[in-house]
Amino acid sequence: MLKGIVPILRIFDEDKARVFYVDYLGFGVDWEHRFEEDMPLYMQISLNSVVLHLSEHHGDCTPGAALRIETVNLDELCDKLNQKKYKHSRPGINDTPWGMREMTVTDPFGNRIIYYEASSKID
Repeated sequence: MLKGIVPILRIFDEDKARVFYVDYLGFGVDWEHRFEEDMPLYMQISLNSVVLHLSEHHGDCTPGAALRIETVNLDELCDKLNQKKYKHSRPGINDTPWGMREMTVTDPFGNRIIYYEASSKID
């Protein structure tokens, strides 16, 4: 029986990853792992029911992934992120022809996170 999915996103710089995922997006660090002190980082972060793994290991995944995260009250999330004045992102919301409202943020490593909610304007 399947229980869920945990995407792995490639990162290249631990400090930039923490600023983006923890300080900006609001995820918490659940745990971290390194085989030795000077080895690449592998860590789990979470926010509400969303769990992600971030990896500096080159063989785990390829940079440039895209994730879709369903949200409630996308306007509030957009306002909250923009109030943080993150240097590399000022997201906005787009209404799509397929009846979704979407807001995309891109991490420092080229991975895209698309927050979405159903539009009330669906025909």
